[in-house]
Amino acid sequence: MRQKVGFGLGAVLDMWGHWLYPSLAFHVFNIFLGVAPGLISTVQMIKIFIDAASDAIFGWISDNTRTRYGRRRPFILVGGVLAGIGLPLMFAVGKGWTDTQYFVFMLISMLIYVPVMSCFNMPWVSLGSEMTPDYHERTTVMAIRNAIQKGPELAMFFAAQFTTLAIFNDANGKPDILRGAQTYCAILGAIMVAVSIAIFLLVRERYYEKLVSRTQTHIPLADTLWRTLRCKPFRHVLLMALAYGIGTAMVGALGYYATVYYVCKGDIVLATKWNTAMGLAGMAFGFAGIPFFTWIARRHGKRAGLATVLAMAIAAFIGDWWLYDPELPVLQLFACGFVAFTGAGFWTLYGATIADVVDYDETQTGQRREGSFSACQSWITKVGIALGVGASGWILQFTGFDAKQSLQTPEAIFWIRILLSGIPVIGLVLALIAILRFPLTEGRMLDIRRQLEAARGHV
Repeated sequence: MRQKVGFGLGAVLDMWGHWLYPSLAFHVFNIFLGVAPGLISTVQMIKIFIDAASDAIFGWISDNTRTRYGRRRPFILVGGVLAGIGLPLMFAVGKGWTDTQYFVFMLISMLIYVPVMSCFNMPWVSLGSEMTPDYHERTTVMAIRNAIQKGPELAMFFAAQFTTLAIFNDANGKPDILRGAQTYCAILGAIMVAVSIAIFLLVRERYYEKLVSRTQTHIPLADTLWRTLRCKPFRHVLLMALAYGIGTAMVGALGYYATVYYVCKGDIVLATKWNTAMGLAGMAFGFAGIPFFTWIARRHGKRAGLATVLAMAIAAFIGDWWLYDPELPVLQLFACGFVAFTGAGFWTLYGATIADVVDYDETQTGQRREGSFSACQSWITKVGIALGVGASGWILQFTGFDAKQSLQTPEAIFWIRILLSGIPVIGLVLALIAILRFPLTEGRMLDIRRQLEAARGHV
């Protein structure tokens, strides 16, 4: 349990280092500073392309690293500390800059910060696939990680409300959202530094100590992508994650805008309070989703568990059309809650499934290539998400949204609502088709484990 919790703490850095900035970017740069949403989403798209490339490099490097502290833990420590220090610097801008100046700052800060996060994230994700050789225990490891993740998720939902606290009001009594964001990121950055040190002290590298450091040879960089993609079960999982990621990323900002401009009629302060309440609902529903989908996976296997997740997610996004309602704003809690319920199940079982794919690959190659698989799935899925995020701002502009207006036109509101429900459903249907063709059932994985242990012993 000590190591499970230690590994799970990495969710703090994963959530804040990767997703806090995108969740605040529109709130700070568009709503407060007036930057065109298309520019912001373009930076987000470029960010994810950079992220995908740096992930591939750090996944490969960590696979081939040999130190007295293991091949993952040194990167986790150094990357985590630097990521915490750098987080508040992402909003180190002034007021009154031109759109071009804001765009250039965002772009340069991405070029520096993203590789730092890859230095932490790829070794940490790779570590999750080598914590245990047991089929069901892998699900437990990811369940504990996702349970811990609910804390930093809540902090992300509270972020927008924090920036509008009265202590940050300017001389005119209006919220200074920029100063609030800078303060909040400084607090969370300090926590990230402390957590990265704790992870380094708590976790161990099971396969490194008992297998990799003694027998494994150098892995070429080309294997990170091309040989990894030749693994057929991995392609099914990858297609599922790609469809899921693109479908949800394309409307990532629309839920917030539906709350602000449809449910709350342009009242940003009220909307941020609802956003925090939705975060609490998401945390509660997410906690419930973890044991529910873990139970399904233990009874019927991970493939059935993921299929159930995706079917319920389709229903949840269709329901958004009715759950964002200005007459009954409390229904927003269920809109966020149902998505969080299925999302917790998806990421729990997805992570555990990647570990099974690594075992299958070992039977084919004789190598433990957790870093290669983590990097490859990150590279491909993030490229897909980059396209989705890059489209999100332009989708918002397509709706007719105007940040200078506190009240939006009925046409803009209609398109925000219909796209929020419709686009994710398309991606989720494709993801469901992909996972139904996944061949690594529980029985198959038990055979693979026996085969591996007969060849190289127990780990």
